[in-house]
Amino acid sequence: MSEREQVVAQFHATEGQARKKSGTDMAGGTIAGEVKNTPAVEEKGSILDGSVGNLESDEPTEDELARLRRVSDKLPWSAFLVAVVELCERFSYYGLSGPFQNYMQNSYGGDKPGAIGLGQTGATGLSNFFQFWCYVTPIIGAIVADQYLGKYKTIVLFAIVYISGLLVLFLTSLPVAIENGAALGGLVAAMIIIGLGTGGIKSNVSPLIAEQYRGTKQTIRVEKSGERVIVDPGVTVQRIYMIFYLCINVGSLSAIATTEMELHIGFWSAYLLPLCMFLIGFVVLILGRKNYVVRPPRGSVIAHAFKVMCIGLLSKGNLNAAKPSYQEEYGRKYRTPWDDLFIDEIRRALVACKVFVFFPIYWVVYNQMLNNFVSQAGTMELHGIPNDIMQNIDPLTIIIFIPICDLIVYPLLRRVGIQFKPVTRITFGFYFAALSMAYAAIVQHIIYSSPPCYNHPSDPDTCPDGVNRVHVAVQTPAYLLIGLSEIFASITGLEYAFTKAPPTMKSFVMSMFLLTSAFGSALSIALSPTAQDPKLLWMYTSLACVTAAAGVIFWLVYSRYNKCEEEMNSLEAIGEQAKPADEV
Repeated sequence: MSEREQVVAQFHATEGQARKKSGTDMAGGTIAGEVKNTPAVEEKGSILDGSVGNLESDEPTEDELARLRRVSDKLPWSAFLVAVVELCERFSYYGLSGPFQNYMQNSYGGDKPGAIGLGQTGATGLSNFFQFWCYVTPIIGAIVADQYLGKYKTIVLFAIVYISGLLVLFLTSLPVAIENGAALGGLVAAMIIIGLGTGGIKSNVSPLIAEQYRGTKQTIRVEKSGERVIVDPGVTVQRIYMIFYLCINVGSLSAIATTEMELHIGFWSAYLLPLCMFLIGFVVLILGRKNYVVRPPRGSVIAHAFKVMCIGLLSKGNLNAAKPSYQEEYGRKYRTPWDDLFIDEIRRALVACKVFVFFPIYWVVYNQMLNNFVSQAGTMELHGIPNDIMQNIDPLTIIIFIPICDLIVYPLLRRVGIQFKPVTRITFGFYFAALSMAYAAIVQHIIYSSPPCYNHPSDPDTCPDGVNRVHVAVQTPAYLLIGLSEIFASITGLEYAFTKAPPTMKSFVMSMFLLTSAFGSALSIALSPTAQDPKLLWMYTSLACVTAAAGVIFWLVYSRYNKCEEEMNSLEAIGEQAKPADEV
């Protein structure tokens, strides 16, 4: 019997016993609401002990797992190549998004840069629609990749779509197009096309970068100092996504350039730069074709996943009923063209999807930075800088603190025996997001308390200048806190989506995580009527309270998953492995 078959049989036996004792649901939780700490696989004779895990002499024993420090493995250079492609794509996305609020909100030819004149409420609503659309379309990209083309070919296809959208945006932002009323129609068309393109890329580039690392088992390594450490694939994937997110935020600094170009040259130049940068990324993507490690598509894997969940629902939440071994034992009722391991992988993916449920609340907070914070800055003294340049404090915070966390904070915690596991990190992300909204409420109170406009700075009748005597730098801590929250919540969400997804469904599960941002944008659209004076103070205060409460509930509900983190991740070692692109 092969190693894969042995592990599947053992996992089925131990999982079945655990479910009979604890009465767990389809995603491993308790059916009656009672929280039990029964692991998905029992420790004795499980994937983590010597009977299955120690197939190589350099794998750690249970004693070493408890004692030794965990470190990251070396990263393949192809991962950095994917990161460069993502940097160029994010440069384009944030470069065009940076001027959006002014482009939509202000009128053409006024004192402030503008083109369409929708006002703050209209501009915020359209901005939230764009965010919503960009995070719904990853599902399309995921289905195309996992079932038909594979990740690489899907990224190339949607990159071409993206380029066409950037071209539409550039052409309709030319002064002659704005003067002839083409700006609004062109913007909506560009939003739809670009949203489709970026969605198709987002759901695939995130898992593609982690797939460049092919290690799946923990091993022992002796450092130059003589210290024995555990090379942990989980820690390696965590580092990959830290670097990935660092590149995203380096790219997002493009908004500094595009907002300056918008102010001093025109919107057409601000949208030409992202187009040029994306073309560079596209060339890198094509030239690096033979260097990527990819997984081939597996046909109807997503349909199989939904069929598995339907069988589980029809079996009163017993997902084991979809296992071929279960069907053989209790009478074949359903056709099951998969193996037992696939069912355990689906259960693990459902755990991830349950964890994602709270993320829409987090993304509502994040979206404030892209629209209402920009409008808030417009009611403050700018001292010669664009009102939409302040949002770049967020990526600068991330660029500074990611290396600090990756090289100092996380290793220090591991050295003293503190495993800062995913659910804990996400909880901290919610707390920092709540603090950001609390501070934004304080800033709004200061604005409303300041002359000459007080609590109606955006009313042209009572306050023609629309500016109160508050320095825009007061906003800085709000952006800093959102940046810190992203390091803990957003990066960990990407990591969790990848590590908990079945090998053949990485893009689809990643799209489920990205979909939470779409739900967050939908909630933001619902909140957009409150994005006006003098309601902004209470909007920020309410968001702070709701986000803090969500963080507390998230920890209470999901902290138990930290205890079975390694058991869930260990399934990756026996799943289908990625291959070099030239072998697919």
